[in-house]
Amino acid sequence: MNPELKQKLRDLPDKPGCYLMRDRKGAIIYIGKAISLRKRVQSYFRPYTMRNAAPKVRSMVNSVVDMEVVVVRNEAEALLTEGSLIKQYKPRFNILLRDDKRYLALKADPQAPVPRLSTCRIIRNDGASYFGPFPSSVVVRTVLDFVEKRYGLRKCTPLQPDQETYKHCMNDIIRFCSAPCIQRVSEAEYREKFEEACAFLRGERLAVIEEVKALMEEAAEKHQYEKAASYRDTWIALRKMVKQRSRIKTPPEIQRAEALKGVHELQTVIGLPDPPHRIEGFDISNLFGTHSVASMVVSNDGIPDKRYYRRFRIKTVEGADDPRSMAEVVTRHYKRLRDEKKEMPGLIMIDGGITQLRASREALRSLGLDIPAIGLAKQMEEIVVDRENQQSIFIPHDTAALKVLIRLRDEAHRFAVDYHRRLRNRTIRESALDEIPGVGPAKKAALLKHFGSVYRLARAGIEEIIAVPGIDMKIAMAIHRAVKNS
Repeated sequence: MNPELKQKLRDLPDKPGCYLMRDRKGAIIYIGKAISLRKRVQSYFRPYTMRNAAPKVRSMVNSVVDMEVVVVRNEAEALLTEGSLIKQYKPRFNILLRDDKRYLALKADPQAPVPRLSTCRIIRNDGASYFGPFPSSVVVRTVLDFVEKRYGLRKCTPLQPDQETYKHCMNDIIRFCSAPCIQRVSEAEYREKFEEACAFLRGERLAVIEEVKALMEEAAEKHQYEKAASYRDTWIALRKMVKQRSRIKTPPEIQRAEALKGVHELQTVIGLPDPPHRIEGFDISNLFGTHSVASMVVSNDGIPDKRYYRRFRIKTVEGADDPRSMAEVVTRHYKRLRDEKKEMPGLIMIDGGITQLRASREALRSLGLDIPAIGLAKQMEEIVVDRENQQSIFIPHDTAALKVLIRLRDEAHRFAVDYHRRLRNRTIRESALDEIPGVGPAKKAALLKHFGSVYRLARAGIEEIIAVPGIDMKIAMAIHRAVKNS
Protein backbone atom coordinates (compact mmCIF):
# COMPACT_ATOMS: atom_id res chain seq x y z
CA MET A 1 0.00 0.00 0.00
CA ASN A 2 1.44 3.40 -0.97
CA PRO A 3 1.92 6.16 1.66
CA GLU A 4 -0.76 8.42 0.15
CA LEU A 5 -3.40 5.70 0.42
CA LYS A 6 -2.36 4.93 4.00
CA GLN A 7 -2.76 8.57 4.94
CA LYS A 8 -6.19 8.75 3.31
CA LEU A 9 -7.29 5.69 5.27
CA ARG A 10 -6.16 7.34 8.52
CA ASP A 11 -8.02 10.57 7.65
CA LEU A 12 -11.36 8.95 6.78
CA PRO A 13 -14.31 10.67 8.49
CA ASP A 14 -16.72 8.79 10.75
CA LYS A 15 -19.66 9.96 8.64
CA PRO A 16 -22.04 8.48 6.07
CA GLY A 17 -21.07 8.66 2.43
CA CYS A 18 -19.71 6.88 -0.63
CA TYR A 19 -16.20 5.74 -1.48
CA LEU A 20 -14.64 5.44 -4.94
CA MET A 21 -11.64 3.09 -5.35
CA ARG A 22 -9.18 3.51 -8.20
CA ASP A 23 -6.54 1.26 -9.75
CA ARG A 24 -3.03 2.24 -10.88
CA LYS A 25 -4.42 3.66 -14.14
CA GLY A 26 -6.78 5.94 -12.27
CA ALA A 27 -9.89 4.03 -13.37
CA ILE A 28 -12.69 3.72 -10.84
CA ILE A 29 -12.98 0.01 -10.10
CA TYR A 30 -15.43 -0.01 -7.19
CA ILE A 31 -18.00 2.30 -5.61
CA GLY A 32 -19.64 1.59 -2.27
CA LYS A 33 -21.63 3.31 0.45
CA ALA A 34 -21.29 3.30 4.22
CA ILE A 35 -22.92 4.64 7.35
CA SER A 36 -19.38 5.21 8.66
CA LEU A 37 -16.80 5.73 5.91
CA ARG A 38 -13.96 5.21 8.36
CA LYS A 39 -15.12 1.83 9.64
CA ARG A 40 -16.27 0.48 6.29
CA VAL A 41 -13.33 1.45 4.11
CA GLN A 42 -10.66 0.58 6.69
CA SER A 43 -12.22 -2.87 7.07
CA TYR A 44 -11.17 -3.76 3.50
CA PHE A 45 -7.49 -3.38 4.32
CA ARG A 46 -7.30 -5.36 7.57
CA PRO A 47 -5.33 -8.63 7.61
CA TYR A 48 -8.49 -10.58 8.47
CA THR A 49 -10.14 -9.40 5.24
CA MET A 50 -7.15 -10.34 3.14
CA ARG A 51 -7.11 -13.82 4.68
CA ASN A 52 -10.82 -14.65 4.76
CA ALA A 53 -12.64 -12.53 2.19
CA ALA A 54 -13.89 -13.97 -1.10
CA PRO A 55 -11.29 -14.09 -3.90
CA LYS A 56 -13.04 -11.31 -5.84
CA VAL A 57 -12.90 -9.01 -2.82
CA ARG A 58 -9.21 -9.75 -2.24
CA SER A 59 -8.51 -9.13 -5.91
CA MET A 60 -10.29 -5.78 -5.74
CA VAL A 61 -8.43 -4.65 -2.60
CA ASN A 62 -5.08 -5.63 -4.12
CA SER A 63 -5.91 -3.48 -7.16
CA VAL A 64 -6.63 -0.31 -5.16
CA VAL A 65 -3.92 2.37 -5.25
CA ASP A 66 -6.06 5.46 -4.62
CA MET A 67 -9.53 6.39 -3.43
CA GLU A 68 -11.91 9.26 -2.86
CA VAL A 69 -14.87 9.66 -0.56
CA VAL A 70 -18.07 11.69 -0.78
CA VAL A 71 -19.55 12.71 2.57
CA VAL A 72 -23.34 13.04 2.69
CA ARG A 73 -25.93 13.80 5.35
CA ASN A 74 -27.47 10.38 5.98
CA GLU A 75 -27.72 6.76 4.88
CA ALA A 76 -30.55 7.39 2.43
CA GLU A 77 -28.55 10.07 0.59
CA ALA A 78 -25.55 7.71 0.54
CA LEU A 79 -27.68 5.08 -1.21
CA LEU A 80 -28.93 7.50 -3.85
CA THR A 81 -25.43 8.91 -4.44
CA GLU A 82 -23.98 5.39 -4.73
CA GLY A 83 -26.60 4.38 -7.29
CA SER A 84 -25.99 7.52 -9.35
CA LEU A 85 -22.21 7.04 -9.35
CA ILE A 86 -22.42 3.33 -10.22
CA LYS A 87 -24.76 4.11 -13.09
CA GLN A 88 -22.39 6.80 -14.36
CA TYR A 89 -19.05 4.96 -14.06
CA LYS A 90 -20.05 1.25 -14.14
CA PRO A 91 -17.05 0.04 -12.06
CA ARG A 92 -16.06 -3.49 -13.02
CA PHE A 93 -15.94 -4.82 -9.44
CA ASN A 94 -19.46 -3.59 -8.73
CA ILE A 95 -20.55 -5.82 -11.59
CA LEU A 96 -18.40 -8.75 -10.45
CA LEU A 97 -19.44 -8.52 -6.81
CA ARG A 98 -23.07 -7.68 -7.56
CA ASP A 99 -22.88 -5.24 -4.69
CA ASP A 100 -25.50 -2.78 -5.88
CA LYS A 101 -28.03 -3.47 -3.13
CA ARG A 102 -31.04 -1.23 -3.13
CA TYR A 103 -33.69 -0.34 -0.60
CA LEU A 104 -37.22 -1.66 -0.89
CA ALA A 105 -39.92 0.13 -2.80
CA LEU A 106 -43.58 -0.65 -3.46
CA LYS A 107 -44.74 -1.31 -7.01
CA ALA A 108 -48.28 -0.85 -8.27
CA ASP A 109 -48.88 -1.90 -11.87
CA PRO A 110 -52.24 -0.55 -13.15
CA GLN A 111 -51.75 -2.42 -16.44
CA ALA A 112 -52.19 -5.82 -14.75
CA PRO A 113 -55.60 -7.47 -15.25
CA VAL A 114 -56.12 -7.64 -11.46
CA PRO A 115 -53.55 -5.18 -10.07
CA ARG A 116 -51.83 -5.65 -6.73
CA LEU A 117 -49.01 -4.16 -4.67
CA SER A 118 -45.63 -5.83 -4.40
CA THR A 119 -42.19 -5.04 -3.05
CA CYS A 120 -39.22 -4.52 -5.35
CA ARG A 121 -35.65 -3.28 -5.27
CA ILE A 122 -35.29 -2.05 -8.85
CA ILE A 123 -37.38 0.81 -10.20
CA ARG A 124 -37.93 0.44 -13.93
CA ASN A 125 -39.46 2.62 -16.60
CA ASP A 126 -42.27 0.14 -17.29
CA GLY A 127 -45.43 2.18 -16.80
CA ALA A 128 -45.97 1.03 -13.20
CA SER A 129 -46.20 3.37 -10.21
CA TYR A 130 -43.40 3.10 -7.64
CA PHE A 131 -43.45 4.33 -4.06
CA GLY A 132 -40.01 4.63 -2.51
CA PRO A 133 -37.35 3.42 -2.13
CA PHE A 134 -37.34 3.66 1.66
CA PRO A 135 -34.40 2.96 4.01
CA SER A 136 -36.45 0.77 6.37
CA SER A 137 -37.75 -2.52 4.99
CA VAL A 138 -39.80 -2.91 8.19
CA VAL A 139 -41.68 0.28 7.34
CA VAL A 140 -42.32 -0.89 3.77
CA ARG A 141 -43.66 -4.29 4.82
CA THR A 142 -45.80 -2.82 7.61
CA VAL A 143 -47.36 -0.32 5.23
CA LEU A 144 -47.91 -3.00 2.57
CA ASP A 145 -49.70 -5.20 5.09
CA PHE A 146 -51.89 -2.29 6.24
CA VAL A 147 -52.79 -1.13 2.72
CA GLU A 148 -53.66 -4.63 1.51
CA LYS A 149 -56.00 -5.17 4.46
CA ARG A 150 -57.61 -1.73 4.46
CA TYR A 151 -58.34 -1.62 0.74
CA GLY A 152 -59.05 -5.32 0.23
CA LEU A 153 -56.22 -5.89 -2.22
CA ARG A 154 -55.19 -9.37 -3.17
CA LYS A 155 -51.89 -10.80 -1.97
CA CYS A 156 -51.75 -13.82 -4.29
CA THR A 157 -49.34 -13.72 -7.22
CA PRO A 158 -51.16 -15.26 -10.27
CA LEU A 159 -51.55 -12.77 -13.10
CA GLN A 160 -55.25 -13.60 -13.47
CA PRO A 161 -56.59 -15.24 -10.27
CA ASP A 162 -59.66 -17.44 -10.72
CA GLN A 163 -61.76 -19.99 -8.82
CA GLU A 164 -58.97 -22.56 -9.06
CA THR A 165 -56.65 -20.06 -7.36
CA TYR A 166 -59.26 -19.46 -4.66
CA LYS A 167 -59.35 -23.13 -3.68
CA HIS A 168 -55.93 -22.76 -2.10
CA CYS A 169 -56.46 -19.30 -0.55
CA MET A 170 -57.97 -18.00 2.70
CA ASN A 171 -56.97 -14.37 2.37
CA ASP A 172 -60.58 -13.24 2.12
CA ILE A 173 -61.06 -14.64 5.63
CA ILE A 174 -57.79 -13.83 7.39
CA ARG A 175 -56.58 -10.80 5.44
CA PHE A 176 -59.77 -9.01 4.35
CA CYS A 177 -59.09 -9.63 0.65
CA SER A 178 -62.10 -8.54 -1.45
CA ALA A 179 -61.73 -11.77 -3.50
CA PRO A 180 -62.02 -10.51 -7.10
CA CYS A 181 -61.07 -14.04 -8.20
CA ILE A 182 -64.58 -15.30 -7.40
CA GLN A 183 -66.32 -12.04 -8.36
CA ARG A 184 -67.13 -11.10 -4.77
CA VAL A 185 -66.46 -7.59 -6.06
CA SER A 186 -66.68 -6.50 -9.68
CA GLU A 187 -63.63 -5.65 -11.72
CA ALA A 188 -64.56 -1.95 -11.57
CA GLU A 189 -65.03 -2.04 -7.78
CA TYR A 190 -61.70 -3.78 -7.26
CA ARG A 191 -59.86 -1.32 -9.49
CA GLU A 192 -61.41 1.54 -7.54
CA LYS A 193 -60.01 0.03 -4.32
CA PHE A 194 -56.62 -0.28 -6.00
CA GLU A 195 -56.69 3.39 -7.11
CA GLU A 196 -57.63 4.48 -3.57
CA ALA A 197 -54.66 2.53 -2.20
CA CYS A 198 -52.34 4.28 -4.66
CA ALA A 199 -53.81 7.65 -3.73
CA PHE A 200 -53.07 6.90 -0.08
CA LEU A 201 -49.46 5.96 -0.90
CA ARG A 202 -49.09 9.21 -2.84
CA GLY A 203 -49.99 11.08 0.34
CA GLU A 204 -53.48 12.11 -0.79
CA ARG A 205 -55.43 10.38 2.01
CA LEU A 206 -53.75 11.67 5.16
CA ALA A 207 -56.96 11.30 7.20
CA VAL A 208 -56.44 7.53 7.11
CA ILE A 209 -53.32 7.89 9.24
CA GLU A 210 -55.28 9.85 11.84
CA GLU A 211 -57.86 7.05 11.94
CA VAL A 212 -55.11 4.61 12.91
CA LYS A 213 -53.94 7.03 15.60
CA ALA A 214 -57.50 7.22 16.97
CA LEU A 215 -57.70 3.41 17.08
CA MET A 216 -54.38 3.34 18.96
CA GLU A 217 -55.63 5.82 21.55
CA GLU A 218 -58.93 4.00 21.91
CA ALA A 219 -57.18 0.66 22.53
CA ALA A 220 -54.90 2.30 25.09
CA GLU A 221 -57.88 3.78 26.96
CA LYS A 222 -59.39 0.29 27.14
CA HIS A 223 -56.06 -1.07 28.49
CA GLN A 224 -55.64 -3.22 25.39
CA TYR A 225 -51.95 -2.50 25.34
CA GLU A 226 -50.80 -5.13 22.85
CA LYS A 227 -53.42 -3.95 20.39
CA ALA A 228 -52.46 -0.34 21.04
CA ALA A 229 -48.79 -1.16 20.46
CA SER A 230 -49.64 -2.80 17.15
CA TYR A 231 -51.61 0.27 16.04
CA ARG A 232 -48.74 2.48 17.23
CA ASP A 233 -46.19 0.62 15.09
CA THR A 234 -48.49 0.84 12.07
CA TRP A 235 -49.16 4.54 12.69
CA ILE A 236 -45.43 5.33 12.91
CA ALA A 237 -44.69 3.34 9.75
CA LEU A 238 -47.46 5.07 7.81
CA ARG A 239 -46.25 8.48 8.88
CA LYS A 240 -42.68 7.71 7.84
CA MET A 241 -43.65 6.46 4.40
CA VAL A 242 -46.29 9.03 3.55
CA LYS A 243 -44.18 11.87 4.93
CA GLN A 244 -41.51 11.08 2.35
CA ARG A 245 -44.06 10.81 -0.46
CA SER A 246 -46.40 13.63 0.49
CA ARG A 247 -46.08 16.96 -1.21
CA ILE A 248 -49.08 18.96 0.02
CA LYS A 249 -49.82 21.80 -2.39
CA THR A 250 -50.42 24.80 -0.18
CA PRO A 251 -51.70 27.91 -1.98
CA PRO A 252 -48.87 30.45 -2.52
CA GLU A 253 -50.58 33.13 -0.45
CA ILE A 254 -50.78 30.75 2.54
CA GLN A 255 -47.12 29.79 2.07
CA ARG A 256 -46.12 33.45 2.10
CA ALA A 257 -48.23 34.19 5.18
CA GLU A 258 -46.72 31.22 7.05
CA ALA A 259 -43.19 32.23 6.05
CA LEU A 260 -43.73 35.82 7.12
CA LYS A 261 -45.10 34.57 10.42
CA GLY A 262 -41.87 32.64 10.87
CA VAL A 263 -39.81 35.78 10.21
CA HIS A 264 -41.64 37.64 12.99
CA GLU A 265 -41.33 34.64 15.31
CA LEU A 266 -37.57 34.65 14.72
CA GLN A 267 -37.37 38.24 15.90
CA THR A 268 -38.86 37.19 19.24
CA VAL A 269 -37.08 33.86 19.58
CA ILE A 270 -33.59 35.20 18.84
CA GLY A 271 -34.14 38.63 20.36
CA LEU A 272 -33.56 40.78 17.28
CA PRO A 273 -34.33 44.51 17.11
CA ASP A 274 -36.35 44.03 13.90
CA PRO A 275 -37.88 41.14 11.95
CA PRO A 276 -35.16 39.60 9.70
CA HIS A 277 -36.94 40.12 6.39
CA ARG A 278 -33.75 39.20 4.51
CA ILE A 279 -31.79 36.19 5.79
CA GLU A 280 -28.58 34.94 4.18
CA GLY A 281 -27.49 31.35 4.82
CA PHE A 282 -24.05 29.77 4.28
CA ASP A 283 -22.78 26.19 3.98
CA ILE A 284 -19.41 24.57 3.22
CA SER A 285 -18.85 21.41 1.17
CA ASN A 286 -15.53 19.65 0.53
CA LEU A 287 -13.93 16.29 -0.17
CA PHE A 288 -10.87 15.70 2.03
CA GLY A 289 -10.30 19.44 1.70
CA THR A 290 -10.27 19.27 -2.11
CA HIS A 291 -12.79 21.18 -4.21
CA SER A 292 -13.73 23.05 -1.06
CA VAL A 293 -16.69 25.26 -1.91
CA ALA A 294 -19.35 27.31 -0.19
CA SER A 295 -22.86 28.43 -0.95
CA MET A 296 -24.80 31.53 0.01
CA VAL A 297 -28.59 31.44 -0.26
CA VAL A 298 -31.15 34.11 0.53
CA SER A 299 -34.71 34.23 1.80
CA ASN A 300 -36.88 37.31 1.56
CA ASP A 301 -39.76 37.31 4.05
CA GLY A 302 -39.05 33.63 4.69
CA ILE A 303 -39.22 32.51 1.02
CA PRO A 304 -36.00 31.40 -0.72
CA ASP A 305 -35.04 33.83 -3.49
CA LYS A 306 -32.77 32.12 -6.05
CA ARG A 307 -31.93 35.39 -7.78
CA TYR A 308 -29.43 36.14 -5.03
CA TYR A 309 -27.82 32.72 -4.57
CA ARG A 310 -24.03 32.69 -4.85
CA ARG A 311 -21.30 30.02 -5.08
CA PHE A 312 -17.72 30.37 -3.83
CA ARG A 313 -14.53 28.36 -4.30
CA ILE A 314 -12.38 28.42 -1.19
CA LYS A 315 -9.07 30.10 -2.06
CA THR A 316 -7.05 30.65 1.13
CA VAL A 317 -7.71 27.52 3.22
CA GLU A 318 -5.86 24.24 2.80
CA GLY A 319 -7.59 21.03 3.85
CA ALA A 320 -11.01 20.44 5.40
CA ASP A 321 -11.26 23.39 7.80
CA ASP A 322 -14.89 24.49 7.86
CA PRO A 323 -14.52 27.37 10.37
CA ARG A 324 -11.68 29.04 8.44
CA SER A 325 -13.45 28.36 5.13
CA MET A 326 -16.61 29.96 6.50
CA ALA A 327 -14.62 32.98 7.70
CA GLU A 328 -13.11 33.40 4.23
CA VAL A 329 -16.47 33.34 2.48
CA VAL A 330 -18.14 35.66 4.98
CA THR A 331 -15.23 38.11 4.63
CA ARG A 332 -15.32 38.06 0.83
CA HIS A 333 -19.10 38.43 0.56
CA TYR A 334 -19.67 41.17 3.12
CA LYS A 335 -16.57 43.13 2.20
CA ARG A 336 -18.03 43.42 -1.27
CA LEU A 337 -21.45 44.44 0.07
CA ARG A 338 -19.82 46.99 2.39
CA ASP A 339 -17.58 48.49 -0.29
CA GLU A 340 -20.44 48.68 -2.81
CA LYS A 341 -22.78 50.08 -0.12
CA LYS A 342 -25.39 47.41 -0.77
CA GLU A 343 -28.17 46.23 1.54
CA MET A 344 -27.11 44.08 4.47
CA PRO A 345 -29.28 41.17 5.69
CA GLY A 346 -31.27 41.27 8.91
CA LEU A 347 -29.83 37.91 9.93
CA ILE A 348 -27.01 35.56 8.89
CA MET A 349 -27.48 31.82 9.34
CA ILE A 350 -24.47 29.50 9.39
CA ASP A 351 -25.00 25.81 8.72
CA GLY A 352 -23.01 24.40 11.61
CA GLY A 353 -22.17 24.75 15.26
CA ILE A 354 -20.42 27.17 17.53
CA THR A 355 -16.95 27.08 15.91
CA GLN A 356 -18.27 28.07 12.48
CA LEU A 357 -20.46 30.75 14.08
CA ARG A 358 -17.58 32.27 16.04
CA ALA A 359 -15.34 32.30 12.98
CA SER A 360 -18.06 34.09 11.02
CA ARG A 361 -18.65 36.68 13.73
CA GLU A 362 -14.93 37.38 13.96
CA ALA A 363 -14.86 37.93 10.19
CA LEU A 364 -17.73 40.40 10.47
CA ARG A 365 -16.00 42.26 13.31
CA SER A 366 -12.83 42.55 11.23
CA LEU A 367 -14.95 44.32 8.58
CA GLY A 368 -16.49 46.65 11.15
CA LEU A 369 -19.96 45.11 10.63
CA ASP A 370 -22.49 44.26 13.31
CA ILE A 371 -24.96 41.87 11.67
CA PRO A 372 -26.87 39.36 13.84
CA ALA A 373 -25.60 35.83 13.14
CA ILE A 374 -26.70 32.40 14.36
CA GLY A 375 -25.78 28.79 13.69
CA LEU A 376 -28.19 25.95 12.98
CA ALA A 377 -26.77 22.63 14.19
CA LYS A 378 -28.01 19.58 12.26
CA GLN A 379 -28.20 17.00 15.04
CA MET A 380 -31.09 18.46 17.04
CA GLU A 381 -31.98 21.49 14.88
CA GLU A 382 -30.71 23.74 17.68
CA ILE A 383 -30.30 27.46 17.08
CA VAL A 384 -26.78 28.33 18.22
CA VAL A 385 -26.57 31.92 19.46
CA ASP A 386 -23.33 31.78 21.53
CA ARG A 387 -24.31 34.33 24.13
CA GLU A 388 -23.30 34.52 27.75
CA ASN A 389 -25.31 31.94 29.74
CA GLN A 390 -27.19 30.97 26.57
CA GLN A 391 -25.56 28.91 23.84
CA SER A 392 -28.52 27.23 22.13
CA ILE A 393 -32.23 27.77 21.62
CA PHE A 394 -34.58 24.83 21.12
CA ILE A 395 -38.01 25.50 19.63
CA PRO A 396 -40.66 22.99 18.44
CA HIS A 397 -40.09 21.60 14.95
CA ASP A 398 -43.57 22.60 13.80
CA THR A 399 -43.07 26.31 14.50
CA ALA A 400 -42.98 28.65 11.53
CA ALA A 401 -39.68 30.17 12.76
CA LEU A 402 -37.75 26.89 12.69
CA LYS A 403 -39.30 25.93 9.35
CA VAL A 404 -37.90 29.11 7.80
CA LEU A 405 -34.40 28.31 9.09
CA ILE A 406 -34.49 24.62 8.15
CA ARG A 407 -35.73 25.40 4.67
CA LEU A 408 -32.93 27.92 4.15
CA ARG A 409 -30.31 25.59 5.67
CA ASP A 410 -31.40 22.73 3.38
CA GLU A 411 -31.23 25.06 0.38
CA ALA A 412 -27.71 26.14 1.33
CA HIS A 413 -26.65 22.50 1.71
CA ARG A 414 -28.24 21.47 -1.59
CA PHE A 415 -26.69 24.39 -3.45
CA ALA A 416 -23.20 23.74 -2.00
CA VAL A 417 -23.30 19.98 -2.62
CA ASP A 418 -24.53 20.51 -6.18
CA TYR A 419 -21.59 22.81 -6.93
CA HIS A 420 -19.14 20.48 -5.24
CA ARG A 421 -20.38 17.49 -7.25
CA ARG A 422 -20.00 19.39 -10.50
CA LEU A 423 -16.38 20.20 -9.71
CA ARG A 424 -15.68 16.68 -8.46
CA ASN A 425 -17.21 14.99 -11.50
CA ARG A 426 -15.31 17.29 -13.82
CA THR A 427 -12.05 16.44 -12.06
CA ILE A 428 -12.82 12.71 -12.15
CA ARG A 429 -13.31 12.94 -15.90
CA GLU A 430 -10.27 15.13 -16.47
CA SER A 431 -8.08 12.77 -14.43
CA ALA A 432 -8.51 10.17 -17.19
CA LEU A 433 -6.30 12.34 -19.43
CA ASP A 434 -3.46 12.29 -16.91
CA GLU A 435 -2.95 8.56 -17.37
CA ILE A 436 -2.49 8.65 -21.16
CA PRO A 437 1.14 8.36 -22.31
CA GLY A 438 2.07 11.32 -24.47
CA VAL A 439 -0.61 13.66 -23.04
CA GLY A 440 1.11 16.21 -20.87
CA PRO A 441 -0.17 19.49 -19.40
CA ALA A 442 0.07 21.34 -22.71
CA LYS A 443 -1.91 18.77 -24.72
CA LYS A 444 -4.44 18.43 -21.90
CA ALA A 445 -4.94 22.21 -21.85
CA ALA A 446 -5.31 22.26 -25.64
CA LEU A 447 -7.92 19.49 -25.55
CA LEU A 448 -9.95 21.17 -22.80
CA LYS A 449 -9.72 24.53 -24.55
CA HIS A 450 -10.87 23.02 -27.85
CA PHE A 451 -13.76 20.92 -26.49
CA GLY A 452 -14.63 22.91 -23.37
CA SER A 453 -14.82 19.82 -21.14
CA VAL A 454 -14.02 16.11 -21.04
CA TYR A 455 -17.78 15.52 -21.23
CA ARG A 456 -17.78 16.94 -24.76
CA LEU A 457 -14.45 15.31 -25.59
CA ALA A 458 -15.96 11.90 -24.70
CA ARG A 459 -18.63 12.45 -27.35
CA ALA A 460 -16.20 13.47 -30.06
CA GLY A 461 -14.99 11.19 -32.82
CA ILE A 462 -11.34 10.39 -33.50
CA GLU A 463 -11.34 12.72 -36.51
CA GLU A 464 -12.43 15.62 -34.31
CA ILE A 465 -9.72 14.83 -31.73
CA ILE A 466 -7.02 14.75 -34.42
CA ALA A 467 -8.06 18.30 -35.37
CA VAL A 468 -6.56 19.57 -32.10
CA PRO A 469 -3.02 20.88 -32.69
CA GLY A 470 -0.33 18.45 -31.50
CA ILE A 471 -2.60 15.36 -31.44
CA ASP A 472 -1.70 12.56 -33.85
CA MET A 473 -3.67 9.41 -34.72
CA LYS A 474 -2.03 7.20 -32.06
CA ILE A 475 -2.65 9.68 -29.23
CA ALA A 476 -6.16 10.44 -30.51
CA MET A 477 -7.09 6.75 -30.35
CA ALA A 478 -5.67 6.47 -26.81
CA ILE A 479 -7.60 9.57 -25.75
CA HIS A 480 -10.80 8.26 -27.30
CA ARG A 481 -10.50 4.96 -25.42
CA ALA A 482 -9.67 6.64 -22.10
CA VAL A 483 -12.45 9.22 -22.06
CA LYS A 484 -15.05 6.74 -23.27
CA ASN A 485 -14.33 4.57 -20.25
CA SER A 486 -14.00 7.36 -17.69
